[in-house]
Amino acid sequence: MAKIESVDIISQGDVAIVAFKATSISNLKGIGAASKQINKFLEKEHPVKIIFDFSGVKFFSSQVLGLLLDIRAKLKVYDGEVVISGINPQVHRVFKITSLDKIFRFFSDRESAVEQMNAG
Repeated sequence: MAKIESVDIISQGDVAIVAFKATSISNLKGIGAASKQINKFLEKEHPVKIIFDFSGVKFFSSQVLGLLLDIRAKLKVYDGEVVISGINPQVHRVFKITSLDKIFRFFSDRESAVEQMNAG
């Protein structure tokens, strides 16, 4: 059985960056593994700012939106913020259609997101 590789999580300053490894995020086991990995990181590190880097992601299922909202709710408790970086126009449409573009901030790339998050 192949190991499910979900996300890479790194810290830069006060910011945690969660980068998806797959171009298509629709496998329920993979999303569950990512959720578990991210939640474990949250419990251990308690980041206030998280960037979800969608560079290279071409497709994702609605469960990913649920994951993002869940993490956002956890950080909101202590005035944290979740932002999105590196998202392509087709994937961004999903956020617009669901009106989630109004609750997340978007950055063209990881570097500008890190710069803005560390500045504020």
